[in-house]
Amino acid sequence: MRRYFSKFIPYPIGFSPSNSFPLNCEMGSYCAARSTNSHASFSGSLNEYATRAFSTTSCASLSEDQPKNNSVSNMLVDSFGRLHNYLRISLTERCNLRCQYCMPADGVELTPSPQLLTKTEILRLANLFVSSGVDKIRLTGGEPTVRKDLEDICLELSNLKGLRTLSMTTNGIALARKLPKLKECGLSSVNISLDTLVPAKFEFMTRRKGHEKVMDSINAAIDLGYYPVKVNCVVMRGFNDDEICDFVELTREKPIDVRFIEFMPFDGNVWNVKKLVPYSEMLDTVMKQFTSAKRVKDHPTDTAKNFTVDGHKGRVSFITSMTEHFCAGCNRLRILADGNFKVCLFGPSEVSLRDPLRHGAEDGELREIIGAAVKRKKASHAGMFDIAKTANRPMIHIGG
Repeated sequence: MRRYFSKFIPYPIGFSPSNSFPLNCEMGSYCAARSTNSHASFSGSLNEYATRAFSTTSCASLSEDQPKNNSVSNMLVDSFGRLHNYLRISLTERCNLRCQYCMPADGVELTPSPQLLTKTEILRLANLFVSSGVDKIRLTGGEPTVRKDLEDICLELSNLKGLRTLSMTTNGIALARKLPKLKECGLSSVNISLDTLVPAKFEFMTRRKGHEKVMDSINAAIDLGYYPVKVNCVVMRGFNDDEICDFVELTREKPIDVRFIEFMPFDGNVWNVKKLVPYSEMLDTVMKQFTSAKRVKDHPTDTAKNFTVDGHKGRVSFITSMTEHFCAGCNRLRILADGNFKVCLFGPSEVSLRDPLRHGAEDGELREIIGAAVKRKKASHAGMFDIAKTANRPMIHIGG
């Protein structure tokens, strides 16, 4: 098995090698709000935000609010009535960065190339899902832009009858030069990961250079008409929590949706609650400086809590997987680069679709395997502390 090892780089001034976090890292306050699936628009003072009690929505009641789609096959409906019309496909385990929250410090074992899905296998599985009711596909990695046949995959996926949205999550390093062709091939939306606006901190977090290239990719996406351009920012205490309002400023003049993501535990990323900045705290930080921020009505299957700020062209969102999970509205499934099928990001359970595919399984057999896995999906994940103790894969293996 080949291994990728992280290239050693000197720590930027002010950073400590201890726990891979700066010297000024502090515990701070930890305020986990109650679980919420509230979708009502709300505007009010900071104190109202801090004191408002959110009600918990059950899977059963929320599924009643979801749009009824008769074209969704029973294969994609779980035992709680959730319709899964969103498929994430990891194209590769390789990446041109080594982000600390994604990859262990000493690298990861890569699956040998013959054991990864081929383009033909990806397209066959995608067609099976789309013909069963999936109307959105997101391409992930590793880093999807390192795959040489990415343009061909996008072109063929975008031509699948019934697919409405073809998205991609990328670190943006190589995106600027590839995006014009990818748009021609049908890529309809893009999420770009960026965790800091400070180049030295970027190099510390990713163990590579490239901050300017990511900024160029964000601007290239805007120039090509992507609307909005989503920027994913994993917030970690003592690293970039002091940049939250700087990220919000990005939305003032440009159609950027900054999505603040709670730090999540995966194998090898040395997660602990001291590094987690909860949604409630991030929101308070934003509201203190941007008092006109207002919650907008979210779709029942949204993973983000979305806000607008008066006078800003973009918007601000929060992905609260740890402190206020959104499992009740989950409509997402995942195919990993090695062909394993995963129904929950945080669940350890996987089933191979590659093996039956290569042993000549007909579509009907594959549907049975997929449907059985979907029916085993749990009502919600186990909670952040149990997740941290549960064996899973590194994020780079699962797909961002």
